[in-house]
Amino acid sequence: MKCFSRLSLLTLLTLICIKPIRAQNSERINSSLGTLASVPMHPTSDFATLGWGFTAGVGYNFNRYNAVIGEFLWNRNYSTNGAKISNSTGVSNGGVSDIYGITGNYRFEFGGRRFGTYLIGGGGWYLRQNHLEQKVAISSGTACTNALIWWGATCTPGSVTSEQTLDSYGVSALGGNAGLGLTWRVGEPPYRFYAEARYHYAPTDNIKTQFVNCTFGIRY
Repeated sequence: MKCFSRLSLLTLLTLICIKPIRAQNSERINSSLGTLASVPMHPTSDFATLGWGFTAGVGYNFNRYNAVIGEFLWNRNYSTNGAKISNSTGVSNGGVSDIYGITGNYRFEFGGRRFGTYLIGGGGWYLRQNHLEQKVAISSGTACTNALIWWGATCTPGSVTSEQTLDSYGVSALGGNAGLGLTWRVGEPPYRFYAEARYHYAPTDNIKTQFVNCTFGIRY
């Protein structure tokens, strides 16, 4: 949560600092801020349910059609029943997964003065951080399941390699994304609402991270 709070503050300060820049060069700088619903895809969907989060971006417009954008995203997803594991007393435990992404993207936009549509895609670094509700001790030789791997257990084929205590587990990888969106103007140009669906993929170790974000927000 400390990491998330710092990143949120940095994002907010970045958006605030953009305003005077736009006053000097209103045609070139773009930014966006949106809330999202996160839909995990297989195999991530075996362990994580629908989630929520936000995304923020800052970029440069080459012209009215082409732009590059740096973005930060954060998703929070919750455990499915398939991700739950039992502690020594037999109590079933789940938790949450936080997914962070820092990406560079290209956007191609077309449309009219009031309504528009665009294609967007790019790549960057993705981090999935899993947090159990309670620590769970696992004995050496325990049968290794996909749920244990999701929470960070170290396994050889078929069994846990050594006595371990599972709590938080992070895994990261370079990945990519692609999607499309719709925009409509609100108030004075260049302010617009946008609605977007984008697929994200990162080949994280053992279990790949795949999800679709449906985002709603405002940009300029």
